[in-house]
Amino acid sequence: MADREHRREIEAGIEQDFSRQMSYADYLRLDVLLSAQRPLSDPPQHDELLFIVQHQTSELWLKLMVHELRSARDLLSRDDLAQALKRLARVKHIQHTLTDQWAVLATLTPSEYAEIRPFLATSSGFQSAQYREVEFLLGNKDADMVKVFAHDPATRDELDRLLHEPSLYDEFLAYLSRRGFAVPADRLDRDFSQPYRSSPALVDVFAGVYAEPTAHWGVYETCEELVDVEDNFQEWRFRHLQVVQRTIGHKTGTGGSSGVDFLRRALDLTFFPELYEVRTRIG
Repeated sequence: MADREHRREIEAGIEQDFSRQMSYADYLRLDVLLSAQRPLSDPPQHDELLFIVQHQTSELWLKLMVHELRSARDLLSRDDLAQALKRLARVKHIQHTLTDQWAVLATLTPSEYAEIRPFLATSSGFQSAQYREVEFLLGNKDADMVKVFAHDPATRDELDRLLHEPSLYDEFLAYLSRRGFAVPADRLDRDFSQPYRSSPALVDVFAGVYAEPTAHWGVYETCEELVDVEDNFQEWRFRHLQVVQRTIGHKTGTGGSSGVDFLRRALDLTFFPELYEVRTRIG
């Protein structure tokens, strides 16, 4: 009787024979996924697996974020604001997960990282194509970033397409225009491959939205959702900077950047400038 109290019987209806049926491992391709962690350190270093898993899982979350941002952008182009907001809500949760992951990597001390760093060679997170996709989708366009992927034509071409396509913010502004808001024409008809520049006239448009939020609730909510996304992105950038600083100090990055100083300059970048500038006009 005592033994039965401390074990859970397998119920009769639970599948146990997967010789001819799909299993959990089959569906998730765990044979492929779990064989992708291949440390290069010689002699083997205990902490290299942490470094690999951290970055591989980040790439998986980035893949999902790209999926959701593309969908949100397309939904806005079809005037489906409610579904687009649902996508952005999921993006925000993904961002929180990505940011929280830095705490795991931060357990890697400078001495421990020094043991595996030589085996990274010239590889660097700067070379993450999916990270660039996220930035392009949010509006931080930079043609020079596409050149980094000249060695991979498929990736280069995909980034080049995103470079020239409207960003999520561009589609939001087009949505506003179709709803009768006085979005400046130069915000709608422009070269989308160029970095976005703030428009004082657009700040006026958003000032009107924030002056009467109940009259423009859907747009007002979307503005705040976009600010949430940018805030989360900046938090991710800052945590990245902190982890790099505590791990390598001010050493040069493996990919050749200045390291911490290069990462710090990214904190000055913004996706939705008018949504921040309008705050000085409220009240």
